[in-house]
Amino acid sequence: MFWFLLITMVVVVAAVTLAVVGGGDSEVLPEVAPEQLIDPLPATRPVGQADIEALRLPVAARGYRMADVDDVLDRLGAELAERDARIADLEAALAGGGPRAEEDGA
Repeated sequence: MFWFLLITMVVVVAAVTLAVVGGGDSEVLPEVAPEQLIDPLPATRPVGQADIEALRLPVAARGYRMADVDDVLDRLGAELAERDARIADLEAALAGGGPRAEEDGA
């Protein structure tokens, strides 16, 4: 019984080793290029609602690719800050106060 278990164990270890190593020149699974952000946000114009709705971030092993998500969030944050500043300037101009004092250098 001992010899049977020993021979069985050797055969199983050899089979697993051949399966892991590949046992030949043929590749079991080809290398797949990582997904890239295909259609990023437009660089030449402000981002619109349709751009956000059409945006599809590539999926990685543990969710979304962190660099792509960071880039999109940075871009959206910068554009929102610009729009908020523009809205504040326009509201100040409508109120008769002219442009904000922050931008005048005060």
